[in-house]
Amino acid sequence: MTDSFGTRAQREAAGSSAWARRPLIGMVGILAAACGGRSDPPRAAAVPVVAETAVRKTVALTLRAIGNVETIDTVTVRPLVGGELVGVHFREGTDVRAGDVLFTIDPRPYEAALHQAEANLARDEANALNARLEAERGKSLFEQGVLSREQYDALHNSAEALDASVRADHAAAEAARLNLGYCTIRSPIDGRAGSLLVQRGNVVKAIDGGPLVVVNRVDPIYVSFSVPEGRLAGLKAARAAGQLEVEAVVAGEEARPLSGALTFVDNAVDRTTGTIRLKGTFPNRERRLWPGQFVEVRLAIGTRTDALVVPATAIQTGQSGSFVFAVRPDLTVDARPVTTGEEVDGEVVVEKGVEAGERIVTDGQIRLVPGAKVELKPPVAAPSPPAAAGGKP
Repeated sequence: MTDSFGTRAQREAAGSSAWARRPLIGMVGILAAACGGRSDPPRAAAVPVVAETAVRKTVALTLRAIGNVETIDTVTVRPLVGGELVGVHFREGTDVRAGDVLFTIDPRPYEAALHQAEANLARDEANALNARLEAERGKSLFEQGVLSREQYDALHNSAEALDASVRADHAAAEAARLNLGYCTIRSPIDGRAGSLLVQRGNVVKAIDGGPLVVVNRVDPIYVSFSVPEGRLAGLKAARAAGQLEVEAVVAGEEARPLSGALTFVDNAVDRTTGTIRLKGTFPNRERRLWPGQFVEVRLAIGTRTDALVVPATAIQTGQSGSFVFAVRPDLTVDARPVTTGEEVDGEVVVEKGVEAGERIVTDGQIRLVPGAKVELKPPVAAPSPPAAAGGKP
């Protein structure tokens, strides 16, 4: 009885526990199902991008650099004689021509020196003439035996000494005439005068007394720039084939580049920078180039056929160098390291890393990672130029 009662009680208790656990098991299942539905992550949305195809084409090879405008001639005007500055005959910052009078130094002391030198010359010329006449008469008397040899030689030597004095007087008069001419200071070149460094009324010294003004020749004018030494071989080959044209682009005037000619290639590569210095000569009648100004320089050195190019906006820069995002057939992207060459009119030559026909992302790269899904958008059309004045709307 006891065993069977105990057995029956155990069975009843076990049954009650099972019935009590059923609601809990059901709730656990519901919660597990609910949690399991939230654990599946949503699919990532495709990133909208613009992509263009890498193509092969013939491109013009152009070297680009930042250049500095330099004067062809710069003259620092200094006085060659000292004295009071009594005249300034130009306005600072204006154009002057070669031979134009710039300054006048008080000429009166030099006029007096010239008059004195001319008087000395006239006196010694008269004395020399008299000595020659006496020497000629002494020669006749010496031949007649009236004068001794010593007397004749004295007359002859006196005449020659006075002739030498005349020549010295001529030189002194010429020096005085030059000094008087130096009182009028003229521009040695065509150019533009700089700031006036000495005002009228000041006393100036000869040569080492400081400059009066600086004149720069600005037409024509140089643009100096440097290119990597690796471009030297192509540059020399292109220059051997003929004159090379250089373009200079002034900031704010991109639509009006100036055209010049390459006229100078330095005779050595700069060891500190690995570049070589070049100069282009530009006509500058409109004064669009100014000494000291920085400009963008473009130097065409030929063409390259069958070059693989992509838009310049496709090239990205990372820690390992340049790379692009290439679009796979399944519309995912792959980050490709690339080796780039010349940049020509918004396109970059790709030496390695991309094949012709591949689609390369040109806009929207900021949201991309390797393997990301993309949605291709059409390229944005360039804005059309404004209609001419007076045209139909």
